[in-house]
Amino acid sequence: MENNIISSINLEKTVQTQEGDLTILGGINLEVKSGETVAIIGPSGSGKSTLLGLLAAMDTPTSGDIILDGVSLAGLDEEAKARVRKNKLSFIFQSFLLVDTLSALENVMLPAELAGVKDARAQAQSLLDKVGLSHRVNHLPKQLSGGEQQRVAIARAFICQPKVLFADEPTGNLDANNGDKIADMLFAMNQDSHTTLVLVTHDEKLARRCQRQLLMQEGRLTEVTEPAQIVEA
Repeated sequence: MENNIISSINLEKTVQTQEGDLTILGGINLEVKSGETVAIIGPSGSGKSTLLGLLAAMDTPTSGDIILDGVSLAGLDEEAKARVRKNKLSFIFQSFLLVDTLSALENVMLPAELAGVKDARAQAQSLLDKVGLSHRVNHLPKQLSGGEQQRVAIARAFICQPKVLFADEPTGNLDANNGDKIADMLFAMNQDSHTTLVLVTHDEKLARRCQRQLLMQEGRLTEVTEPAQIVEA
């Protein structure tokens, strides 16, 4: 479809173990339209994060292809994949992954500076204002709470205006109150930016905020047509 920003075609991921080949993903076919919000749910070990890493051009499938904003990832070398990530994508991690030696402002500025954005500092300041951290711009990550660190990570994710934002358990390291606040900020900024959002989560409430929910079980992906509980294996 013309308005699909992500398409995966017969995507498979197999790894070698002492017991032989282990199939993590088996024949995943997925279409995500531009501007959609999609949650991937399922028990631990079902392949959710593996799929997210493949879709975000951070890993290579054993077979199959991913079409990302019209670009086929099959056969791209690491340098070409890095360009795709820099020009089209952002990623929010459960563990925040801020640079310890940089201030909140510098962490948000970093992707924009690497991309050659001239007003990186002003944009970073504006984004930190949006996430309620205008008074913490000069603090190092170790001086910030978990919720504040994830707010910095959200601001950083949006500074280069990505077409697709991937989030792996974005509220997983936060308590319920902070998790709800972070989710509010994430969806508000995503809506303002008209960004496609694909997230992995164990949080059923967070998943239901997305337009679509996809259930991963034993390396297979199915559409959820009614509220589903995430059952751990």
